Amino acid sequence: MTTTPDREDLAEVLAEVRRIEVQSNRLVRSVMAGGYASVFRGAGLEFDEVREFVEGDDPRSIDWKVTARAGKPFVKKYVDEREQTVVFLLDASASMRCGFGAWSARQMAVRLCACMAFAAVRNHDKVGLVTFGKRDVLGFVPAQKGIGHALRIVRDGLVATDDAAPVSDPDESCDGAEAALTLASRTLRRRAVVFVVSDFLGPTVGKAMARCALRHDVVAVRIASPDLFPPERGLVRLRDPESGRTTLADFSSARVRDAWLQRVGAWRARLDAEFARCGVDVIDVAVPMRRDADAVSRPILDFFRMRQLRGAKR
Repeated sequence: MTTTPDREDLAEVLAEVRRIEVQSNRLVRSVMAGGYASVFRGAGLEFDEVREFVEGDDPRSIDWKVTARAGKPFVKKYVDEREQTVVFLLDASASMRCGFGAWSARQMAVRLCACMAFAAVRNHDKVGLVTFGKRDVLGFVPAQKGIGHALRIVRDGLVATDDAAPVSDPDESCDGAEAALTLASRTLRRRAVVFVVSDFLGPTVGKAMARCALRHDVVAVRIASPDLFPPERGLVRLRDPESGRTTLADFSSARVRDAWLQRVGAWRARLDAEFARCGVDVIDVAVPMRRDADAVSRPILDFFRMRQLRGAKR
């Protein structure tokens, strides 16, 4: 479960929540206005009322039971079901707390979740949160409406901590993301929008993601820290936050730099192929070296435009 921070840490968390709320609301009111509502639509149609048949109505919409009782034709009227459920599956493993950028990968992830959560509640949608670590689900916040609930999601996303012991065997399978996807598949009864927010540095979760995507609109949000790209020169001591192992890398060597870039390229290609097989969309989010609000809004807006263009072509 999530850990309870001490009083001083809690004050820092609440201050961070307030900063994120101010930044996110500014983005939602300005650059994101209208984009969310046009991209995410309800799951279908819901019954509104029964009214008397008029010329031009589709005969297939006749309610035969009411017609039989009234002695004249009545039709069922439906309206677009607008209400959505948006759930964030947030990676809180050790690797998400690291990075050389303005924020850690997890802080960047929470900012993006905050923007989407505030956009959702402004459209009267429900928002929920599942936090997961290296091996299992850490916390679950059921989907509800309201700005207060969105703030709780931001707070819980900031304080969630994976206290699992380091894994001695780097090849040991870890199923935190898979457990979160399975939980979402089992608990969300109606079709929902599921954002999987992670650096995706762990094992593949293709099977669990594909199963979840059969019932829900799944979007993979890939957080990339600046340390994925090697520095220009110098000796750097690197520590794997998941296993605790350390190594010394000489980035002044062209061979070391090329090997690093090749491994990062292979990792991205593997993930791209996996997401394509699962049939999910991807939002790539790069953690900036300096604080920049556009670094949060830009990938969201690019995603909105992609979805709008794809919808226009259908």
